[in-house]
Amino acid sequence: MKQQTVFLSEYRNQSSVPAWNGRPYYSLDAYLKETFGEKVYRLSLNAGLTCPNRDGTLHTRGCIFCSRGGSGDFAAAPTASITGQLNAAKSRIAGKTHCRKFIAYFQAYTNTYGPVSDLRRIFMEAAAYPDIVALSIATRPDCLPEQVLELLSELSRQIPVWIELGLQTIHDDSRRFLRSGFSLSCFTKAAEHLKERGIPVIVHVILGLPGETKSQMLETIDYLGAFGIDGIKLQLLHLLTDTDLYEYYRKHPFPLLELEEYCQLICDCIEHLPPEVVIHRLTGDGPKKLLAAPLWSSNKKQVLNRIHQAMRERGTWQGKYWDNHSWEGNYGRSLNTI
Repeated sequence: MKQQTVFLSEYRNQSSVPAWNGRPYYSLDAYLKETFGEKVYRLSLNAGLTCPNRDGTLHTRGCIFCSRGGSGDFAAAPTASITGQLNAAKSRIAGKTHCRKFIAYFQAYTNTYGPVSDLRRIFMEAAAYPDIVALSIATRPDCLPEQVLELLSELSRQIPVWIELGLQTIHDDSRRFLRSGFSLSCFTKAAEHLKERGIPVIVHVILGLPGETKSQMLETIDYLGAFGIDGIKLQLLHLLTDTDLYEYYRKHPFPLLELEEYCQLICDCIEHLPPEVVIHRLTGDGPKKLLAAPLWSSNKKQVLNRIHQAMRERGTWQGKYWDNHSWEGNYGRSLNTI
C-alpha cells in the first residue's frame, strides 16, 4: 500500500494542514479510491474455520475479548458457500450503496488455520467472484506456516491480498491478560515473512486495555510505525456480553474510556503514525444486542464526527510527530530484540 499523497518532508514547511481525500489522515477510503479509482465496499465472510485458541491447541475459550462469533459477528453464517455468502452480502447492501467493486473480507475466527487444500479452495472461490478486487484475510501470527505463506504469495500474484494480524498491544502483561497465546516476536516474524513476499500487513490494536497508560498505548503505535506496517485498525475496548472479558469486568470492574478521552487518544495515535500507513478503522461498534459498554460506542457516526472535529480543533494531521520519532532513542530497545 503506497501512498500517492505528499509525504511529511514535502509539506513540513507548509502552513495548511495536509489532506488525504479531504481528511487529515490516510483513510482506507482514500487508499481505495487512489488504487481502484472509485469507492470499494467490504463484504464480510465466514469460512467455517476455527482457532488454536478455541479448539484446545492453546485454549478452548478464545481470547478474553472475543465473542462466540470469533470477532466475525457481522459476517454471514458458515453454512453457505463463499459464493452464496457474497451473493447475500451484495443483496443486503444493494439499497444503500452503488459500489461496483468489492473486497472479500475473511473476518470470522482464524482464516489461515486449516488444511492448505481447504484454504486454497475458499480463497480461490472468493478471488474468482465477479467484482472482487482484493482479499482481506484476518488471522493470527502463529498460524502462518510456510505452506500457507506460499499459498498467499501465489494468490497475491493473481489479486491483491492483505493479511490482518490481531496484535492488539506490544505489552507482555496485557497480552497475557488478553489470553492471546503468542509472543511479540512471533508477530514480528510473521509480519516480516509477509512483507518479504510483498503482502501488505494490517495490524489490529485495542485501545483502553485495563492497566495500560496512554504512554504504553502510544508505544504500541510507535513500534508498529517503526516496523513499517502497511495499515492499522484502531479499536476501542468494548465489552460484549458473551465474552470472558465481560464476566471478568463484572467481578473486577476497571475504567473504560469515555468518548472525549477516546477521541483525543485517537488524535494522538494519528499524529504518531507515519503518513504512509493506511488507517482502516478509527473505532469499533460491536453488535448492539451484545454491547454492554461503553454504550456511546454504538453511535459510530457520532464518534467519527467527534474525532474529525477534534483533529480540526488541534489543527493536526497524520504523522505530525512521526518525524521526530526514533524507536530505539525513545524506548531504548531495538525492533530485533523484542
